[in-house]
Amino acid sequence: MEDAKNPTKKATLLWVDLEMTGLIPGKDKIIEVAAIATDWEFNKIAEYTAVVKVDSGFMHERMVGEFWDKNSESRDALIAQNENGKTIAEVETELIKFLDDNFETQSIKNDDKGKGKIILAGNSIHQDKRFIDVEMPKLAKRLHYRLFDVSAWKVYFEGAMDRHFVKRELHRAFDDIEGSIEEMKWYLTYLK
Repeated sequence: MEDAKNPTKKATLLWVDLEMTGLIPGKDKIIEVAAIATDWEFNKIAEYTAVVKVDSGFMHERMVGEFWDKNSESRDALIAQNENGKTIAEVETELIKFLDDNFETQSIKNDDKGKGKIILAGNSIHQDKRFIDVEMPKLAKRLHYRLFDVSAWKVYFEGAMDRHFVKRELHRAFDDIEGSIEEMKWYLTYLK
C-alpha cells in the first residue's frame, strides 16, 4: 500500500520482526514474519505479515523452556496458526516483491559496498538477520550490511540517562515491530 498523500514516496527502512521456535539459526525455524516499510521519520508506507508453516512436532519439541512457559499464550497462538502457514520459499518471494514495490534502489552516502541495498531495522535486529541469512538467502542479498538497531538506543538511554521505554511484550511479530518503531520515536523526542 502506498502513502495516500504521496503515491511516489518510497521507503528507506525495512523494519522486521521474526518469531522463531528458538534462537539458534540453522536449528530453529522462523514461524512468523512481520515487515513494515517506513521513511526516515518512521511513517508507515506499507506492511507485510506471514505465517511460516513448519512441522508441528518440531514446534512442540523446540518451543519449550522458561521463555515459552512464561509466554505460553503467544506460544499457543503461534502453534495454532501454523497449519495456515506458507512455505519459507513463498514468504521469501513475497518479501522480495514487497521490497520491489516499496523501496527504490538506494545507498548510504559515500558507501559503494552497500550500494542498492536496503537497511534492515528493528530491536536486536542482528538476531533476525542471522535467521534471514540462513532461511532466506535471496532476501539477505538485498539487505545492507549496516543495520538500524533500536537496541543500541535502549542501551544508551537506560545506561547513561536512566530512561526506560516500556514496550509491550506480546511476542508476536507485527506487535513487536510496531512497538520497536514506537520505541525509536520515543528516543527521538529527547533530541528535539
